[in-house]
Amino acid sequence: MRKSLALAAVVTAAAALVAVPGVSSATTPKAEVKWVACPADVALEGLECGTLSVPLDYRSPEGRKTEVMISRLASKNPSKRKGILLTNPGGPAEGLTFPFVLKALGLPQSVQDAYDVIGMDPRGLGYSSPSTCDMTDEQMADGSVPPYANNSAEVRQRADEVKKIAEQCLRSSSAEALPYNTTANIARDLDTVRGALGEKKASFLGYSYGSYLGSVYATLFPKTSDRVVIDSNLPKTGWDVEGGRLMGRGVEDTFPDFAKWAAAHPEYGLGTTPQQVRAKFFDLAVRLDEKPSVEGIDGRLFRFLNFSGLYRTDDVAFTKLAASWKALDTGQPQPPQEYPEVPRVQALLAGRLNVICGDSAWPKSVGTYERNVAVDRVRHPMFGAAAANIQPCAFWPKPVEKQVLPSGKGPRNVLLVQNERDPATPLAGALTTRRAFGDRAAMITVDHGGHGSYVIAKNKCADDKVTEYLLGGRRPNDTKCAAETS
Repeated sequence: MRKSLALAAVVTAAAALVAVPGVSSATTPKAEVKWVACPADVALEGLECGTLSVPLDYRSPEGRKTEVMISRLASKNPSKRKGILLTNPGGPAEGLTFPFVLKALGLPQSVQDAYDVIGMDPRGLGYSSPSTCDMTDEQMADGSVPPYANNSAEVRQRADEVKKIAEQCLRSSSAEALPYNTTANIARDLDTVRGALGEKKASFLGYSYGSYLGSVYATLFPKTSDRVVIDSNLPKTGWDVEGGRLMGRGVEDTFPDFAKWAAAHPEYGLGTTPQQVRAKFFDLAVRLDEKPSVEGIDGRLFRFLNFSGLYRTDDVAFTKLAASWKALDTGQPQPPQEYPEVPRVQALLAGRLNVICGDSAWPKSVGTYERNVAVDRVRHPMFGAAAANIQPCAFWPKPVEKQVLPSGKGPRNVLLVQNERDPATPLAGALTTRRAFGDRAAMITVDHGGHGSYVIAKNKCADDKVTEYLLGGRRPNDTKCAAETS
């Protein structure tokens, strides 16, 4: 009975497409933070945790509530404190530990002094009323990025599989919240957090998916958003069908960095020229499809492991990726890998689907994905037929509100930071966000590969400019930073 009621709630909520503007905390019931002990896996040095109740549906602020959990890495220098810095690590994924992660990555002490750094598990994820889709281990195995499809028949097979996942999400115990776990509402939650912490304005730092969240936050709340820094940027429409397809281009953009590195390290036997390394990639993909490795790695999984292996482009990351290739090439066991616990994966994947499927209307026709895969298999042969493959979003209800897109209306307070070569969020997509903001934004483009720039790529030019903006509010003009390290 509960599942039937949940499904009915989803269908009812999805029946009307309603535009909902930003709702400031001034027009919603005052939220209060209840400071609590951090969960054991979040109890890191310096972090405080709190919960607050927010409207499930901001169209009905007095109605049903949902709970979100935040974290705070408080400034220890009151004389230099400027306010709060809301953060998001991407995903969509949990964000409670992110202030600590930023500190560990080298967030300048001056920024830590200037701000209380705030993390949040977005609604439907982690400790913020987590979602479930009751997925099996097999359904979770492919994660958030679809497998590589070699032909149309594999797209149709995948369609049958993801349709079942969508149906499970719609009948799950968390289905009643599903229509409202969107980026727009997460942005409204951020502004509610700002109000609950007693701040007139809040600054923001977000990466990857967090770039789209930051775009929506700055668009919905131009008066209460202060300095907005968005890094490794999704296109202006976020992670929709076209944003997902861009991963195919991202791999093609980034792979030459690894090919050049591997060619300079002949001890791995992958080739002595970048062209030979690229040829080895396709050779391995075909061989593994014919005969998977001892760990069961086939060509599809190999392509995904290569995609994720390009997220970092330093010697340590490339050494691990090259060692993995060598083991597959020579029939040896893979280097040890660490994987998260299954319950956390379940909540992560379900929460992520809620957001990306609820943000925008995905094509419903399986034929559309067949055509996309056929095109991208040729256009971006390393990974395009995975990035373009069908997602459960094809079988999702219509979004309950019009998608929020970046707007040029508002203060000039948005700074984009973008590596030129990014496997997941390539420069081509970032440029659409930059153009959508118009004069509100400027962009720092970094001659670097990998996913994430500020305090990640260690480019002194980019790091200094972002830090200067966060501290002094002096936003640079559009700038290109040459390859260097801080």
